[in-house]
Amino acid sequence: MIEAMTNPIDRTVVEQIVRQIVLQQVGAASNDRPELVVSISARHVHLTDEHVEILFGRGHRLTPKKPLYQDGFFAAEETVMVVGPRRRMLPTVRILGPTRTHSQVELAFTDAISLGIDVPVRHSGDIEGTPGCVLIGPAGTVELQQGVIRAARHVHMSFDDARYFGVQNGDMMNLRITAPYCSTVLEDLLVRADATSKLEVHIDTDEGNAVHLDGATSVELFKPSPCACKKT
Repeated sequence: MIEAMTNPIDRTVVEQIVRQIVLQQVGAASNDRPELVVSISARHVHLTDEHVEILFGRGHRLTPKKPLYQDGFFAAEETVMVVGPRRRMLPTVRILGPTRTHSQVELAFTDAISLGIDVPVRHSGDIEGTPGCVLIGPAGTVELQQGVIRAARHVHMSFDDARYFGVQNGDMMNLRITAPYCSTVLEDLLVRADATSKLEVHIDTDEGNAVHLDGATSVELFKPSPCACKKT
């Protein structure tokens, strides 16, 4: 049963709605709506400097192969084998740079099934209590005790973009994808705002295939409307 709320709407909510409408109208009028890129993030590995040296040899540094959309980030020439339980493996998983303070493996759900790992959906960096795996490189092996996740969908943006959409770092947004016979709204995209990021949504390969992203005719990022009702 759903009942209308009897409490008055919070003034801050009203102000947020008005600000969002004004910003959208101004953006439409001046054609300054931020350019949105939606990227499929295939399975990949992030490594620490220590693990790079163990896997590829003392003194080794990652070799950039291809720059990513976000400035300063790249797909490396190096790949590793990811081994799960019962010796199931993915033979060549790309490493992304630069290096990080902890190693992390990001898989799609179907990748995890192939490896035999019960992988949780987590935001990047939230690896406490997650399963581990074995990484094999040309010079050595690293056994991760934790760090295998299915990365939750998210959107990178600058603080200027965040102001345009009326959101803050840590908020949630929705993505509408229009495609033949597959039009979909993906909810719960975590906003990751900072001073320098470009506006880019990351979804994994399973999500990209499910919504037929390659055939999409339009994509729209928007802030969820506040719900004026509650379940009882």
